[in-house]
Amino acid sequence: MRRDKKRERDIARQRIERLLSLADEIYMRDKELAISYGELARRISMRYRVRIPRKWSWRYCRNCKKFLYPGINMRVRIRSRRMPHIVMMCEECGGLNRHPY
Repeated sequence: MRRDKKRERDIARQRIERLLSLADEIYMRDKELAISYGELARRISMRYRVRIPRKWSWRYCRNCKKFLYPGINMRVRIRSRRMPHIVMMCEECGGLNRHPY
């Protein structure tokens, strides 16, 4: 029987979205479970070659690949010099991510 890759990818997208929204809701109550949801969503995206949606992709550290939560394990700063940008610092590894706004 043939695999339906399009259907598999669609299911993977839905599951990634669900896992990340659950991780966001549960983070304050159970940090370990939320981090494992973030890691599982990342593994699903790699397995099925599906991009993590943009609204969630900025929540991952580019160095250590951990799921970040603003104010808990990530520092957010707004810089206006030269080109205005947002600086996000991972508290786990010290990695910096910059995004223009």
